[in-house]
Amino acid sequence: MRVLVTGGAGFIGSHVVEALSARGDEAVVFDVRNAPSADVRDADEVARALRGVDAVCHQAAMVGLGDGVRDAAEYVSRNDLGTAVLLSAMARAGVARLVLAGSMVIYGEGRYTCARHGAQRPGPRAVEDLDAGRFEPKCPVCGAELVPGSVTEDAPADPRNVYATTKLAQEHLAAAWARSTGGVAVSLRYHNVYGPRMPRDTPYAGVASFFRSALARGEAPRVFEDGGQRRDFVHVRDVAAANALALAADCAAGVLTAYNTGSGVPHTVGELASALAGACGGPRPVVTGEYRLGDVRHITADSSRLREELGWRPEVSFEDGMREFATG
Repeated sequence: MRVLVTGGAGFIGSHVVEALSARGDEAVVFDVRNAPSADVRDADEVARALRGVDAVCHQAAMVGLGDGVRDAAEYVSRNDLGTAVLLSAMARAGVARLVLAGSMVIYGEGRYTCARHGAQRPGPRAVEDLDAGRFEPKCPVCGAELVPGSVTEDAPADPRNVYATTKLAQEHLAAAWARSTGGVAVSLRYHNVYGPRMPRDTPYAGVASFFRSALARGEAPRVFEDGGQRRDFVHVRDVAAANALALAADCAAGVLTAYNTGSGVPHTVGELASALAGACGGPRPVVTGEYRLGDVRHITADSSRLREELGWRPEVSFEDGMREFATG
């Protein structure tokens, strides 16, 4: 199979290229890092790149929480306009298979249960609660403590920031393309991906990268809130393997099929910081109580659908992955 990998020179995309090559597929890299003209918003360049291609693995995106809404136009341009241009070109070229780099951020807060009122979906946390250090969402019915759980793909979308909104729009665009063309569209909703080649020292990097950069400078990782935020940290090689499987999978045509892509083993942000500090022999993390508007408290994945339908299994454990990431 000949696969166009947008963003193929980036963090996740470069690992996808390696995974495809290991399976005997031909990966065609389309990335502005290699050529400034390789921009998914450029219809002519995209059309040229699609010649002779059997499928597209769309990794190109502007990622991370960024700078509030001040960079909203850039997010929408790169993520949503870029996806629309790509899909239009695919329709004209007759390329009928797409794997999209989706994201768990479309869910907003994760799944919660109240002992009295069952499953709940708390709204955005109030600034006054965050300022007072009250970080845990409460039951919107009775105000009681909630127990966090894992989110399944049928959970309603509730994006809480600009990036999340653009990722949801990408899925809607891909679904519209699939319905219109009869194509196969798969969205892999990545959880917190980490590993070799992860970007450093930008406001768009992930929390694992922030912590590692601090440790490399001999500084203690600064942990926001109280460090109790639950996330699912999944290694980039496992994510790349999921992309390779999805490209070859016998998924339904004419619809978007979504798969959570996480390790299935939740860890707190505080545990992440401690694991990296221990692996580096660096200073212990400092819990600051700071917060970022738009962040959610707990979001972890139920990736059983991906395991059952595509036979995917994450192979890199949290402990082994963190040791490699800390010293790589």
